[in-house]
Amino acid sequence: MKPDLWIPARTPAEPRAALSDLASLHDFPASGPLPERMSHGELLVSAPDLGAARQVIPRVDGLKVVQTFSAGVDSIVDHIPPGITLCNATGVHDVSVAEWVLMAILASNRRLPPLVEAQARREWLRKREVADDLDGANVLIVGYGSIGQAVEERLRPFGATVVRVARRERDGVHSLSALQSLLPSADILVILLPLTPETRGLVGADVLSRMQPGALLVNASRGAVVDTDALVAALGEGGIRAALDVTDPEPLPDGHPLWSMPGVLITPHVAGDVRREEERAWRLVAEQVGRLARGEPLRNVVEDGY
Repeated sequence: MKPDLWIPARTPAEPRAALSDLASLHDFPASGPLPERMSHGELLVSAPDLGAARQVIPRVDGLKVVQTFSAGVDSIVDHIPPGITLCNATGVHDVSVAEWVLMAILASNRRLPPLVEAQARREWLRKREVADDLDGANVLIVGYGSIGQAVEERLRPFGATVVRVARRERDGVHSLSALQSLLPSADILVILLPLTPETRGLVGADVLSRMQPGALLVNASRGAVVDTDALVAALGEGGIRAALDVTDPEPLPDGHPLWSMPGVLITPHVAGDVRREEERAWRLVAEQVGRLARGEPLRNVVEDGY
């Protein structure tokens, strides 16, 4: 018997057709009033209509699994009732986020933003800051999971050395307790941590003060992992640089000091936004539906925040 699958009403035709062979499909709307109880469902896909999904989840009878399209689950984990399994999209965004990290590092190190601004002014910029290359650079990846591994694979051909840090120590990977001692030797600090009570504000004044002069902070995880006030202060002192795809608050409001600080590159949370993102996500959903139907273990079960 096919599992009952709840999906957003605006799910595209192609994944809808593929999933209809595996499950009985039920749509939930992006907005509007909902009945107190909805029909049976075993798995619900929470994206791209996350807000609506949070309202639907407690109304579906027999719900067993919620599948996100994001690797981070901080925006939904507190809305999952007891007894329901939450699965994230680990693996879906490895390529796109790793490419953004590499792009941000290269653009920042080669001082690209001022050159782009000079192009807009039709100015041949003769006096410019000396750039850095990646050969021999020491890159500290904090939050070493599948995306961190993808970042490392892309950094190796450039001659960079990667030091790995995660919340839990394992072979070849330091624990967070080693972060303080590793910071002074890092040329680049890449943050890929999930947002949890443990990691909120982790990159604060103490961490930033231990970064060497001229070092680059790259955040492609969640804005609140970095203490914004501490970051503004550190940037204002001119000791470090930053490349940010995420901020706290987000969106970054007009007039916020981060917009105009020297040495800062900001993109609007687009690291994962590539054409094949949803294709990979729906492929994961299809795999999860098949696993559920066969009684096999699900992929990417969220435990302890990620």
